[in-house]
Amino acid sequence: MQATARTLGALILGAALALPMAAAAQSPAPPTTAPVHGVKVDEGKPQVSPPSVSSPPTPGKGSTAVPGWNNPPKSWESASEKPQYASIPGRETNVLIQADGRKWRAFHNGPLVTYGGWLVVVVFALLILTYLVMGKIRLAEPPTGRLIERFNAVERASHWTMAICFVFLALTGAFMLWGKYLVLPWLGYTGFAWTTIAFKNIHNFVGPLFIFSLVVSFLIFVKDNVWRARDTQWMLHIGGMFKHKEVPSGRFNGGEKLWFWGGLVFLGMFVSVTGLVLDFPNWNQGREAMQYANAIHAIAAVCFIAGSFIHVYIGTVGMEGAYQGMRRGHVDEEWAREHHLLWYEDVKAGRRPERIAPAGAQPATGD
Repeated sequence: MQATARTLGALILGAALALPMAAAAQSPAPPTTAPVHGVKVDEGKPQVSPPSVSSPPTPGKGSTAVPGWNNPPKSWESASEKPQYASIPGRETNVLIQADGRKWRAFHNGPLVTYGGWLVVVVFALLILTYLVMGKIRLAEPPTGRLIERFNAVERASHWTMAICFVFLALTGAFMLWGKYLVLPWLGYTGFAWTTIAFKNIHNFVGPLFIFSLVVSFLIFVKDNVWRARDTQWMLHIGGMFKHKEVPSGRFNGGEKLWFWGGLVFLGMFVSVTGLVLDFPNWNQGREAMQYANAIHAIAAVCFIAGSFIHVYIGTVGMEGAYQGMRRGHVDEEWAREHHLLWYEDVKAGRRPERIAPAGAQPATGD
């Protein structure tokens, strides 16, 4: 019993003696920095000096280590545009500053975006106003129920291929032209960047197919779009919009022929040629040529879009029976007589390949 008590007493005494040592181990280490001015330091303890820090080397003249070395000049007029040395082979790789690039950017982000946008908005608004004021152009007499062929399957396939390609190109092109003003604020930078990349690739791959459809449509429809004196009369009277009777026309009237030559041929040629220049930069064209091609392409495309609004409006909600001609290939005999009288008479006389179907007949599958 006494031995056990002595053992416990020894353990308690040892623990009591160890407590001061444990407390000392937990205390913070003495500072190693230099003494602060005005603070009394114990002279009996050695002082540890802070490690010396060497000053950074002074960069040489013209070194890229100098902050701001790549800042743009305050005035581009005084900046040198002379070709410099470049180790990368290729055309214009040694041209670091180009004045035409600044002119292109100022035009693209200024007049093109502003006036082009207003052109599209104004044309669209005028068509809405026209529909609200005048309504749909309806037949003066009730339909007869007899169908007359307007477009065959090949003509419709060519037209719809061209139309679908045009819609894809118009939407993707408009996104790239006006997207950063209309879409970027609510979509955000990441979403806008990914969408723009996707739309750019769609635009680039659909473009050649659109060019092919333009050429095919031109070859198919050019024979019926030769301009004649009656087409000028049709244009002067706007087809009879403000008269009780429409000016007689052939298979295509003056307005349709104007869209064929002005839209499909003229604007189509400009967007096609400039689009190929932009689509294939590996043809070794310079930056200046690409900038001019981009400006011409955008101007022609905006005019193409604005003009297409009128064409689509007349062919859908603007005129009764017009959409059925391109959708199913046949129109009512009364529609043909009122809107294309000369063409209708040629069909009746057998001078045209189109035929009049009997009353109650329906177009065959594929026609």
